[in-house]
Amino acid sequence: MLDLLLTGGSCPDFEAGQLRRMNVGIEKGKIVYLGEEEPEAARRIDAAGKVVSPGFIDIHMHEENFTDEGKQYIIAELMLKMGVTTACGGNCGIQNQPVGEFRRVIEELGGSPVNYVMLAGYNQMRYELGLGHKEPLPDEKRGELKKLLQRELAAGAAGISFGIEYDPGITFADMQQALELLQGDSRYLAAAHFREADSGAISSVEEMIRLAETTGVRFQISHLISCSGFGQMKKSLELIKESASSSPLVRYDTYPSNAFATYIGSEVFEDESLAQWCRDISKIMLTEEPYKNVYCTKELLDKARKEYPQMLAVGFIMNEEEVSMAIAAKYGMIGSDGILNRGNGHPRAAGTFPRVLGKYVREEKALSLMEALQKITLDPAERLSLDGKGRIAEGADADITVFDPDVIIDGASYDDIYIQSEGIDYVIVGGRIAMDHKQVVDARAGRFIPFTPMGN
Repeated sequence: MLDLLLTGGSCPDFEAGQLRRMNVGIEKGKIVYLGEEEPEAARRIDAAGKVVSPGFIDIHMHEENFTDEGKQYIIAELMLKMGVTTACGGNCGIQNQPVGEFRRVIEELGGSPVNYVMLAGYNQMRYELGLGHKEPLPDEKRGELKKLLQRELAAGAAGISFGIEYDPGITFADMQQALELLQGDSRYLAAAHFREADSGAISSVEEMIRLAETTGVRFQISHLISCSGFGQMKKSLELIKESASSSPLVRYDTYPSNAFATYIGSEVFEDESLAQWCRDISKIMLTEEPYKNVYCTKELLDKARKEYPQMLAVGFIMNEEEVSMAIAAKYGMIGSDGILNRGNGHPRAAGTFPRVLGKYVREEKALSLMEALQKITLDPAERLSLDGKGRIAEGADADITVFDPDVIIDGASYDDIYIQSEGIDYVIVGGRIAMDHKQVVDARAGRFIPFTPMGN
C-alpha cells in the first residue's frame, strides 16, 4: 500500500516541455508510481485542476540564525509556506553559524521545515580571522583561511560564496585561491554577490565570468537584478549568454522585486558606494522599530547606521522592466534572497515563488508556466547537484508542491511579511505532508543535506 496518492493533477514533463495529467504515488519518501491507475494508498489527495510540481528550490536565501535568535525556525517556515521544499543558505559570503553547528542544531531539533543546503561564506571566514571589510588578506593568514574553508567543506558545505561588495578587500586572486579547493569536484558550486552595482555592474559581471572561466568552477552570479537593474540588464544578460552558450559554468539567480534589502550598517551604504548607485536617498526604507517603514533622509540614514547597524534597509531603486528581463532570460534561476533580522525584512522572504507564478507568469506573461517551473525546480536542483530533486519521476524524492495556477499569488507586504500566499494547497517534504492549505502540520520533515565530495 502506498503512503500517499495524488490524483488528477498535472505534472511538469520538462523533456516534453508540457504538463501531463497523471497520478503520483509516494512511499517511504520517494515517488514510486506515475500513471493513470489509482493504487491503494493510506491517504489520497484530489489534485484535479492543480499543478503537482516538484517542490520549489530556493537557490539563494539566508539561513536561520541559531546563534543570535535561539534554536527556532523563522525564515525556514516562511520558505515552506510559499512552497519551498529545499533552500540553499550561506550566500553572499555570510553564514550565521559554521556549517557543522548549523547541521548539529537541525539534527538536534529533529529536522527542519525545509531541506537545507549550505555554502561556506568566504567573508565570514575573514571575520573569524579578525580582518576588516577593506583589509587585504595578509600572506601569513592565507593558510589559516584555507583551513577554515576546508573545515566548512568537510562539514558538508556544497561550495563557497563571496560577498565582494561587502568586503572590498577581497581580490580576484583571493577568490581564485579559495576556488582551488573546489577544482577537484565538478559538482561544487561557487556564488558571489557582485563587486559594484549600477555604473560598476558590467565590470562586476565580467569579473565573475572571468573568475569562472579562469578556475573552471561552476559559478552562480547572485541576485543579478540588484547588480544590473539600473539600465545595465540587457548588456549583462548578453555577457552571461555569451559565456553560458559555450560553457555550463556561468548562471545567475534573481528575485522578483525592484527593491533590494541588506543591513544598513554594511559597506553598501557608505558614502562612496551610495554615490555610485543611489541617486535618491529618500527611496531607502528602514524595516524595524523605531523606524519601521520610514524612508530615509541623509541624517536618518547616518543615525541608523550608527545606532542600528544590523537593521535591514530596503532600496526601491531598480527598474521594473529589467526585473522581468532577468526573470525571463534563459540562464537565470529564481532565488528569494530571503533575509530576516529579528523576524523583520523584505516580503520576498515570504512570497518570491508565488509572485513569480502569479505576477510574472499568469498576469504579465513574461514567461510561460513551464519555463518558470523549470527555473524554480529542475534547474536549481541540477545546479546544486541534488540528483533526486527537481523532477516528478519514479525514484525521485517526494518533495512536492501542489498549487492552483489560476490563483497562486504572494500576500506578504512591507507592512506585514507574514501574510501567506494564496493558491498553495499542499507542500510535501520527503513524502510527509508539511503544509495543508496554509496550515503547517509538520515542521520537521526537512533535513540538512550534506555534500560529500567524490572519493569520500
